[in-house]
Amino acid sequence: MLGDPRTVRVTGDRTAAVYRRTEDEDAEAHPEDYADAPVREAYCWSNLTSGNGARALWLMLLPFMVVNLAHWTRPASRGRRTTERAHGLLVRLTALSLTVLLVAAACEVALDLIAWQCAGSSACARDRSWLAFMAPDASAGHGGWWSQPGRRLALAAVLPAGLTVLLWWLSHRTWSAYESQPPLERPVPEDDPAAEGRPPLSLPGFWYGKRLVARLRAAHTAAGFLTVAAALTAATTRQDRRPGGSAALDAVGWALESLVVAGGLCVLFVVGRRGRKESEPDDRIDSLTVRVLPGASVGVLVLAVVHSGWSRPGWTSGGTLPGDETFSVLAVLQGTLVLALGALSLRLHRTTRLPRTALAGLASAAVAMLACALGGLLSGGVSQRVGDWLDGPGTPGEGDGHIGGPPTILTWQASVIPVLLTLVLLLVCWFAYRVWRDARRFTDDVTAGYPGCVPDPTRSGRIAAAIARAGLTDEAAWLAATVAVATLVLGGAAVLGTLTTGQVPGEATEGAPAVVAGFADTVQALGSWLIGFGFVLLLTWGRRAYKDPSARRTVGILWDVGTFWPRCAHPFAPPCYAERAVPDLAWRMALWTDRQPTRRLVISGHSQGSVLAAAAVWQLDPGTRRQIALLTYGSPLERLYGRWFPAYFGPARLGALHGDLECWRNLWRLTDPIGGPVRPERAETPESGPPATCRGVDRGPLLDPLAYGRTPALPLPEPILAHSDYQADPAFEQERAGLLARLKERSAHTAEKPRSTPSDGAGYARGTGIPRQPDPVADPEPGRPHAQAERGRSSG
Repeated sequence: MLGDPRTVRVTGDRTAAVYRRTEDEDAEAHPEDYADAPVREAYCWSNLTSGNGARALWLMLLPFMVVNLAHWTRPASRGRRTTERAHGLLVRLTALSLTVLLVAAACEVALDLIAWQCAGSSACARDRSWLAFMAPDASAGHGGWWSQPGRRLALAAVLPAGLTVLLWWLSHRTWSAYESQPPLERPVPEDDPAAEGRPPLSLPGFWYGKRLVARLRAAHTAAGFLTVAAALTAATTRQDRRPGGSAALDAVGWALESLVVAGGLCVLFVVGRRGRKESEPDDRIDSLTVRVLPGASVGVLVLAVVHSGWSRPGWTSGGTLPGDETFSVLAVLQGTLVLALGALSLRLHRTTRLPRTALAGLASAAVAMLACALGGLLSGGVSQRVGDWLDGPGTPGEGDGHIGGPPTILTWQASVIPVLLTLVLLLVCWFAYRVWRDARRFTDDVTAGYPGCVPDPTRSGRIAAAIARAGLTDEAAWLAATVAVATLVLGGAAVLGTLTTGQVPGEATEGAPAVVAGFADTVQALGSWLIGFGFVLLLTWGRRAYKDPSARRTVGILWDVGTFWPRCAHPFAPPCYAERAVPDLAWRMALWTDRQPTRRLVISGHSQGSVLAAAAVWQLDPGTRRQIALLTYGSPLERLYGRWFPAYFGPARLGALHGDLECWRNLWRLTDPIGGPVRPERAETPESGPPATCRGVDRGPLLDPLAYGRTPALPLPEPILAHSDYQADPAFEQERAGLLARLKERSAHTAEKPRSTPSDGAGYARGTGIPRQPDPVADPEPGRPHAQAERGRSSG
């Protein structure tokens, strides 16, 4: 980033830190050496998303990360606080259902497939020595102490309970590592009109939500334990209520069911309470909830384990475990929540229609549906894979040694995957045709963009194809919408098929026309294979990323957007790196400019670095913002964030940020699939906002490649740069020099203005650093670093 292998860390740690070239380490002590040049600093934050190999295992938390995004994709609105809170509640309930789904899948594998079905079959257990101690002895009519079904279930409950503990531990550990340091804040009453109208990212509590995460973590942990307790209780109470069952155990079972229901109501109450509080850092802890709720749920689980392990002579296991309708209930619940979320999103969007809002305000519903689909893929994939492994060759129920397999609803859900993939394939073919058609249409325009060049159809075609491919980014919203709608419809068909037939698709269509029966058999076989393959592929990708840093950086690109936002809907989602990086940057900028009122700073950001830079500038007080100029390039601020997160990066929000800065310039290319123009909304008079020379933000589209053919200055063919190497364009140097010149003009004038500091309520966040890129820059102020955010290849 600094263009020099000799660097030194000036502040920060191994996770995220500020670096300088070795020769600039003590620049402040020698201002005379920097009279005409800046001190360059680099803020390196890539280890927050792709540093440690263990972070690759976060792939298993992908559904939690996606559903957390659904909260932030809500439409922009004005004066709809009740509807906004209802929207947040629905997202949190959807997130809770995903936790229950994941734990229920673990229960399905451990309790149903292993302990109930395979261990209950002497033939299945005989082929697996590790299950022999739980298998009944068919010849003697009994087995060892663990052979009773209730005791097998009690022992198997260790697996889903351990999974819940692991999720709790990961959430707590990542909170301590990423999000635990409280910022300096300026308390603002929540009902303060000034706070109500301010951009959300400028509020002092936006990047610190300790109270909400702790409360949700307690609720989701309790939900996991209660799910395991419910699975145990559902099986044992059904046995106790049969003729000849124990009345005492039946009474205990009723009490346990009451405790599980009461615990579930408490979890819903905690999740349904008020969400984020951004007007000030919400650093209080609900001690009673955080400590009592998980502990009480553990107590209920222990009672359920003891009750399940009580001796019940004559109890044998057969078929599937009672309570397998859980997955059908969860599927219906998630579909209902997504539909309600869509209705609320439409209502919010109608109040404030922003241009280019993704999916006309339905982005949150589509994202939530995709999260549910990913959760179904994980839960169904592991169940199908384990079921196939335990069942061995053949079809379930064909003969001795075969087990019943996972619940019918999971087979139906797996069967719709080939249909969904066929639809996606058709969409991909359509987009490929669009690229081909647009590339042919753009070819002449490309040649016209390079006056005086000798036309080369091959060269023009490649450039036009790059432009056409980059344009597909703007169509991604409708691809996501199509997949989400298809998933909702096909998922509803799977639930309906399960409820009406009670059989898997191949059996349900027996006697139907040959075409229908053949189609059902085909999609069932393909679906079972595909869902298991998808799960194994995810595990393989995670394992590879664990060992291979380059693959881990690829995973890090996924986290760039997914983990930028705080965990406000799902506490088990991967941690928010911006709760470390944004305060780092804001605090570094605030301290630097506070040392001398005449100091100026240019912060430059590429790709995701531009989003971090904008978010950090928002955290500064207005006086400090006037000492800062912003240079962004390859920036997704409007193209991705403005469309998908309009409440936080909409045109009005970006326009307000532009008005607060001394100057902001943005570079973009038509060949860039990620970056684009910023298009801030401007409503200013000549007396307010930036000067006339800085009122325009966007400069572009820039030529890419820089030269069409061979030239004396560039004798070899220039590459198509797309999203990278913006510094190679002369426009970069021109805009940077212009920003520095503008800051120099304002230096003396601003030095005379009074400055606010953190001690008198500036409301800064904590942190340590500034991002930057490799090129040297000219600085109007001696001894002042020029900060730039470098996020090349989205990996920092």
